[in-house]
Amino acid sequence: MSPFFTPPDRSEPARGGVAAPAAALLPPALAGQLDRPADFNAVFAVVRAAVRRVLGIERPGLGLGLSNLPPQLGAYWQVTGNLIVMNENLVDVMRAQAGSPAEFNSFVYVILAHEYLHALGYLDEHAVREVTARVTRSAFGPTHLATRMAEGDLWRMYPALAYARTGDGSRLKVVPRFDLESTQNYIR
Repeated sequence: MSPFFTPPDRSEPARGGVAAPAAALLPPALAGQLDRPADFNAVFAVVRAAVRRVLGIERPGLGLGLSNLPPQLGAYWQVTGNLIVMNENLVDVMRAQAGSPAEFNSFVYVILAHEYLHALGYLDEHAVREVTARVTRSAFGPTHLATRMAEGDLWRMYPALAYARTGDGSRLKVVPRFDLESTQNYIR
């Protein structure tokens, strides 16, 4: 582990305080980014803002890759790494199945939020699921589609995900212009 980054103990979802008050809800303009067509960077900007508002923490300089992973794996982040790797096969299934940009973007939001929380030091899988749901509920409210996805099981909500093409992670495509909020001053 790098001497420059020692993640906080994030094994417990309640650590760091109680659920954020209603004032932590995202401004409508930012939350509305999930309602219209958006790229990965725009959705990640919403993730970053939600986590910052609700938990008061952030991490700059992450990248995103798309890979051919097995259908039971939505994404992963390698401990101490700076690249979130998302399952391109699941992205393709959701792109085809989603009935609206809000549905597709909410799916991407939940996957990216989960992995972003891992990158912030929440390593326990059960804890990160609970924190993802808490952040999303606090940011969007209880009835938002992203909240329902974060609180539920994506593979039960969307059974077609289980039948996505399988893969072994042998292909990786890096998504350009990702996390621009924290890298725009030095990466163009």
